[in-house]
Amino acid sequence: MHAAADFTQEKDELQSVLASGIFNRAPNLAHVLSYVCEKYFEGAAEQIKEYNIAVEALGRPAVFDQKRDSIVRVEAHRLRKRLREYYQAEGADHRVRIDIPPGQYAPHFVRQLPPKPSLSEEALVAPPALDVDDDLEEVPAMQDVAPLHHPVNIGPPKPLLLSPPPGKSAARIWIALALAASALSGVLLWKMSASKPNRVVAAPVSGTLAGPPNEIRILAGLPDGTYVDRFGKTWQSDRYFQGGAVFESAGHPIAAARDPRLFRSRREGAFTYDLPLPAGVYEVRLYFAETLYGENNVAGGGETSRIFNVYANGVRILNGFDVIGEVGASTADVRAFKDIAPAADGKLHLKFDPQTNPAMISAIEITPGTPGRLRPIRLVSREHPYTDKQGRTWDADSYSRGGQLVVRTDPVQNIEDPELLRGERYGNLSYVIPVPAGRYGATLYFTEAWFGPGNFAGGGAGSRVFDILCNGVALRRGFDIFREAHGSYRAVVLPIHGLEPDPQGKLTISLVPVRNYASLNALEITDESK
Repeated sequence: MHAAADFTQEKDELQSVLASGIFNRAPNLAHVLSYVCEKYFEGAAEQIKEYNIAVEALGRPAVFDQKRDSIVRVEAHRLRKRLREYYQAEGADHRVRIDIPPGQYAPHFVRQLPPKPSLSEEALVAPPALDVDDDLEEVPAMQDVAPLHHPVNIGPPKPLLLSPPPGKSAARIWIALALAASALSGVLLWKMSASKPNRVVAAPVSGTLAGPPNEIRILAGLPDGTYVDRFGKTWQSDRYFQGGAVFESAGHPIAAARDPRLFRSRREGAFTYDLPLPAGVYEVRLYFAETLYGENNVAGGGETSRIFNVYANGVRILNGFDVIGEVGASTADVRAFKDIAPAADGKLHLKFDPQTNPAMISAIEITPGTPGRLRPIRLVSREHPYTDKQGRTWDADSYSRGGQLVVRTDPVQNIEDPELLRGERYGNLSYVIPVPAGRYGATLYFTEAWFGPGNFAGGGAGSRVFDILCNGVALRRGFDIFREAHGSYRAVVLPIHGLEPDPQGKLTISLVPVRNYASLNALEITDESK
């Protein structure tokens, strides 16, 4: 046990690895690494076992059988490989390294000795020897593709580390340049070491913004680097702002948030964001959580403690906005807007204007839109996005409250794309989906994979019964998937039309158990506004 130890350096190294972008397209690996390291920091390394990782980090059900499901061994293998690649490149000069030895899941934090200066070709080219996994046969992994980076002007320049092309020829060029310069001036200009195989510091340049140039995701208060959320989306450090100050609520519990990190820092005060965008129409989502005011928070108070307005290019889009009045204290809130376009100067100007106490924002998300309509919101009850046979992307389970995720194994019948219904959220659950004013359709996808003759739970019609509501209004009473589908592992598609959001800009789809738990496999929201 080492709960009383000071893990400052180790925690800093974990954050550096997570912020590096190496898990941009592999969020599972980030989940596993975060989980095993946090357990280590808590002094609970003995709990870092295959079953615990599967259930607590990867969302597998409590009935997870490690003899039948190799997910943890596969992801651990991929994680070791990714860490090796990281410490051969970007993390080569780190004094602390994270290592997960073969055959183990608990992390080791290895401290590197200061390197001796060297100009040898070996020091420039050859990476340090590393162990090879011997606990698992080579498992083919999905190819991870890093997002394109588009340079943009983000204000104050920052130094950027550049690497020359790898290989011996590149090394010889650098050595020759260094020795020539040394011979001419009598001073050695560069010192390179084994821990920095091919890296030099370049002149300061402006930063970059990951992702397409017409998408922006900003995590207010993030000082530098990036953050990859649990859905695989990359959020950039705070930028394009004028005014305000940053506040952090590290570790603060955030209700109704699948990824609390998006809501634990904020920019506060009277401030603006001037966001450069190509011409076009966009959707904007603003993320809020009140962690200062409200019951059990530092400043106390409640409704009216913080009220402010938000303007987009001079048009007020939030009037007298009160996060506690909307959702309560320490609770995630997202507001969505459509038909937002940049001003004549090519920028979207967001102004946060205080009324009582400073205004605030936790995160800003801007994505391409469709004139007059919100783009369809498609969600699958799974930890990862899914691209269907029509090429449409279904986002990983989000906006959900209550219930648990599980992945079923048997294929679903009578549907063109059975994989769409592979995942399931069950329990007393709801989806609180932020949408602008308008009229919407909802399509709910179900299959009964638990009850029925030959299934684990047995039973059949009448075994699972629940009500379906939207914003408290009943849409269907006594809904029975097995009865509707005429059996297990058969798809039921339930379309609903003419839904309108509540005054807080939410469509709350609730599935309330009557007999046993409710369940849902996928959900689609479409804009029916004219």
